[in-house]
Amino acid sequence: MHAFDWLNHQFSFFGLPVYWSDFIGNIFALLTVVLALKRLVISWPVQILGSICLLVASLNVHLTGNAGRQIIIIVAATWGWATWRRNKANEGTVVVSWASWPARLALGAAMVVGTGVLGAFLKAMNWSFYPGAPWWMVLCDAWIFTGTVIAMYSQARRYVEFWFAWLAVDLVGVPLAVHSHLYFSGIVYGIFFFMVLAGIRDWAARSQNEATPPTSPRPEPEPEGALHA
Repeated sequence: MHAFDWLNHQFSFFGLPVYWSDFIGNIFALLTVVLALKRLVISWPVQILGSICLLVASLNVHLTGNAGRQIIIIVAATWGWATWRRNKANEGTVVVSWASWPARLALGAAMVVGTGVLGAFLKAMNWSFYPGAPWWMVLCDAWIFTGTVIAMYSQARRYVEFWFAWLAVDLVGVPLAVHSHLYFSGIVYGIFFFMVLAGIRDWAARSQNEATPPTSPRPEPEPEGALHA
């Protein structure tokens, strides 16, 4: 009757009950990180497929914030896909760089303010976890949602900082996924942590040849008439 009902079913993964939607979605998510690390445009459609599966998984356990996050990812991934394709067509490859300090401050402020505003909204509407869920759980849900939006925006702009945004999401995502009985998501978030560290190192190294990190001093201009050896 319903071709995709099996996504809502569970199976035993080393003794842990895991939804098929959670399992398949996170396999795609892992593949997305590997492809993004290599700066391959195909990472975007893979991410869209994974988010569709994770949307189903989140609805299964009433994680409204996380479900909304998947919808944002699908929309943002469509934009990021077009952005990376255009950049690759113009440059021959996907060029990455550090964000400017004003951009960094804006992203940090958006993370804090967005988490607070979204958390208050989810709490007022009882849309996170269950009616009367404690504030810490709702704020964790909001933190992951907001961090994902910031990460997706930064990834589309090809900022190295996008990896740091995912790192912030992972640090909260692991305990929250386990608490929500999305055990495979918790395992994958843990794997993400180490992959994100590798991504930071790789993109930072590549950006040194393509843009000056904000922390690096800019070379002083030579005075007019200076003699060259």
